[in-house]
Amino acid sequence: ASAVHTVKRHGPDRIIGFSPIPAMSMLSYAGGSRFLQLLGGVNMSFYDWYCDLPPASPEIWGEQTDVAESADWYNSKYIVVMGSNLGMTRTPDVHFAAEARHNGSKMVVLSPDFSMVSKYADWWIPANAGQDGAFWMAVNHVILREFFAEKRTPYFEEYLKRYSDVPFLVVVDPGKEAGPGEAAPESRRFLRAGRLARYRDVENADWKFLVWDEVAGEPRSPQGSVGFRWQEEKGKWNLEMKDGLDGQEISPRLTMLGVHDDVVEMETADFAEGRTLRRGVPVKYLETDGGRVAVATVFDLLMAQFGVSRGLPGEYPETYEDEGIPYTPAWQEKFTGIEAKTVLQFAREFASTAEKTEGRCSIIIGAGVNHWYHNNLMYRAGIVGLILCGCVGKNGGGLNHYVGQEKLAPMAPWSMLAFALDWGKPPRLQNTPSFHYVHSCQWRYERGFDEYNSPLATGGGNGAGRLTRGHTMDLQAKAVRMGWLPFFPQFNKNPLDIVREAEEAGAKEPGEIVRWVTEQVKEGTLRFSVEDPDAPENWPRLWLIWRGNALMSSAKGHEYFLRHYLGTHHNMVAEETATGTTEEITWREPAPEGKLDLVVDINFRMDTSALYSDIVLPTATWYEKDDLNSTDMHSYIHPLSAAVPPCWESRSDWDIFKAITEKVSDLSRVHFPEKVRDLVAVPLLHDTPAELAQPTMKDWKAGECDPIPGKTMPNLAVVERDYANLYRRFVSFGPLAKRDGIGFHGLSWPVDDLYDELAQKRPTAEWNGQTYPSVEEAVDAANLILHLAPETNGESAYRAFLAEEKKVGLPLVDLAEGVREVRYTFEEIARQPKRLLTSPIWTGIMNKGRAYSAYCLNVERLVPWRTLTGRQSLYLDHEGYIAFGEHLPTFKPNPDPRSMGDISRSRPEGKSVLLNYLTPHGKWHIHSTFGDNERMMTLSRGIEPLWMNDRDAVDAGVGDNDWVEMYNDHGVVVTRAVVTARLPRGMCMLYHSPERTLSVPRSPLRGNRRAGGHNSLNRTRL
Repeated sequence: ASAVHTVKRHGPDRIIGFSPIPAMSMLSYAGGSRFLQLLGGVNMSFYDWYCDLPPASPEIWGEQTDVAESADWYNSKYIVVMGSNLGMTRTPDVHFAAEARHNGSKMVVLSPDFSMVSKYADWWIPANAGQDGAFWMAVNHVILREFFAEKRTPYFEEYLKRYSDVPFLVVVDPGKEAGPGEAAPESRRFLRAGRLARYRDVENADWKFLVWDEVAGEPRSPQGSVGFRWQEEKGKWNLEMKDGLDGQEISPRLTMLGVHDDVVEMETADFAEGRTLRRGVPVKYLETDGGRVAVATVFDLLMAQFGVSRGLPGEYPETYEDEGIPYTPAWQEKFTGIEAKTVLQFAREFASTAEKTEGRCSIIIGAGVNHWYHNNLMYRAGIVGLILCGCVGKNGGGLNHYVGQEKLAPMAPWSMLAFALDWGKPPRLQNTPSFHYVHSCQWRYERGFDEYNSPLATGGGNGAGRLTRGHTMDLQAKAVRMGWLPFFPQFNKNPLDIVREAEEAGAKEPGEIVRWVTEQVKEGTLRFSVEDPDAPENWPRLWLIWRGNALMSSAKGHEYFLRHYLGTHHNMVAEETATGTTEEITWREPAPEGKLDLVVDINFRMDTSALYSDIVLPTATWYEKDDLNSTDMHSYIHPLSAAVPPCWESRSDWDIFKAITEKVSDLSRVHFPEKVRDLVAVPLLHDTPAELAQPTMKDWKAGECDPIPGKTMPNLAVVERDYANLYRRFVSFGPLAKRDGIGFHGLSWPVDDLYDELAQKRPTAEWNGQTYPSVEEAVDAANLILHLAPETNGESAYRAFLAEEKKVGLPLVDLAEGVREVRYTFEEIARQPKRLLTSPIWTGIMNKGRAYSAYCLNVERLVPWRTLTGRQSLYLDHEGYIAFGEHLPTFKPNPDPRSMGDISRSRPEGKSVLLNYLTPHGKWHIHSTFGDNERMMTLSRGIEPLWMNDRDAVDAGVGDNDWVEMYNDHGVVVTRAVVTARLPRGMCMLYHSPERTLSVPRSPLRGNRRAGGHNSLNRTRL
């Protein structure tokens, strides 16, 4: 009833659902998401929300995450572990690391504390917490100097030329039209092929780029860039080093040194000291349609950035001992606490091992690095070392990021089923960080980000410098209206009413409705809800939670959730500081409390989310339901099988949502007897031609361009909703799968005959004179996924590679020819889990028993990465990155805690100490599950304790097992202390996740109110 009421009064995009990591139980997730998308509701993201998604991965590879399975660790000859505690959180897999050491591999652990994985190390490097980036920047300085400048390393050079953007040309002209503190619009951007007469008339010329061809002695545009991916002519989106115009071979230069026309002094930023350094860069002059410009290779810019002079003028360090200039080994000491000689030894060992083994060096990394403010810079620093040494796309090499159970292998058919794409498109998918930052009012407690952003980050022409000043909330509003991010609710009106009003105004066809809506938005009659998020008409109303703990372990800013979503007691004392600092947002007083009408939790236990929910529906556990499971730690597809039926009144998630859908259908026959039309706004998406929509950033609201859906603003689609037949659609696999095929990552292939096979050999659903494959039972949905996925059906794999082959223009189908007859069923994998098949949806090659390692398909078969140049991106050609000074790998110090607003109103009480606060995963529980039984609680002192350094404890007057209060402006935690010498000074750890069901005492500091959990001490930051 609440769902129908919300759809009718407020709109379906006011109904939201949160469920994490689908890979652990794919159908349990899909039951809720299928219901929501058929309804027109919103699925919230998860991987990015709890900061487990590494932003550096899409930045460099265009891929959310792709990593090696743990068996591939054995193939590595030099393993670096940082921010990942294998012995504690990867217990089933850590034997591969131990066995690799027995096989001669060296294992180095960077960790501020003597962690469980440190005991596996051949070498423990106790770098200061959060300073991994400084360490790797110095390592890269040594590698570039000793393996590129002082001597040439052929394997490294050839790898960079083919598989990275290092040879590509960047415009380095100062520019005459630049304003104070800003570079010219063209400066520091890749030179577009269309700027040269040779390529002026080619398709997508603004999205094709240039290298310097040694043979021709002039620029050439190699195949493989994003412009080739989306052009009409297929077969040139590959990494063959050939000119996309005439197919001639290209021999790219890495450096202009030796053939340069001039040396231009460029500024590089030293963010740690708040200054710039001028360094010489060799350039060539080229004639373009806009006149003569100077260009440099990315390689030469990297050399300047890392301070490797090669005899060029400028403020370069002279020796490794020069501690005052980035990024020497001596420079990093003040950040990491690690001696320069350690960096030198590490860099030489790492690079020489990579040279001798052709890239069999790897980094295992995780949340211990990814949860820091500048996580992407830390990751990029390590990835630079891997790419310089040719380690990515090699068995035993590459970056292996493990946080959670991220990899859902059969993505193509699963996403069609889960998001109801078999009945209608597009789905409503929301990036949760934006959602909670806005709707839980956390933006109101934040000043302009220029308070903790470097004063150097003010560059970027064409108005991009505005990105580096102001309030994050303003950028959220711009990002939504310019089509960069989704946001729901979409508009300040029910989307069903918007379509109805358009129809009343004479718009009937979808295109007419979209034009009418666009005009309303342009005139300001219709507003994006993000511009006025605290107005009641823009609130989310109904929240469904399943398979997760959205109000505690997945609630960054837990106390803000309590206050603004639920309107209940809380322990935050933070001050609203955003008043008068935003330009795009309507400020409302007072801040709303209790925005949500109803919270429904589907759970098998009473955790914090269940305690705060209005309705709790009991669900099945892992051994009481049929489901599918996959992970990035191994390359098998696993079943979950119902060993026993669900207990008492509990049901599986699939059956619960099926029952909810049936009741919504029953009510809709009264309230929505006829089909209705819904307006869905979606952002410009990766892996679609919309990647080419905006060569430069232009804001239609500022008059810089016209609002054009799918170009300069979100795409708008009219979607039919059939609420009376919602249940029938839920249990039937719809006709769009047969008509459109399935796919992912911009690739699709036909499955019409496979669809028909399901209808002939598996249960069916018949209604309205049509027959569809049935997904009424979870096992039927599982068999449907297995029957269509290229990872579990050899014929589908063959067709997927055939489709990829046509785009790439190189042979690929041989990777699936030998498995075309393979078919997995749920019954088969219940008897024995099966290894996945090689698929173009992923980038590893597993033929003939090879261990899965990411990007082998790119390196061995020359399939481009899904990036701007089609290569690994060491240079981020984006106006925003340039404005922030992050277009090249760099180091930025951690923001000062006082500037972040964490302790503005929290004063030292008694003998207190100020510490960095970390919340790592624990060994004896998964988040909070399995940790609250008597034996585990006895081992952990009956509570989730705080771990702190013994000398810090002395300063605070704390003894082992004493009660302590941890507090800041966001909240308070009361627990016992574990005093230990294994942690360094200045940091403390609270393993997550405590629950409000057990051992949460009252806080004397906060009025004797009940204290909180680990997420009570943080706030969402974007």
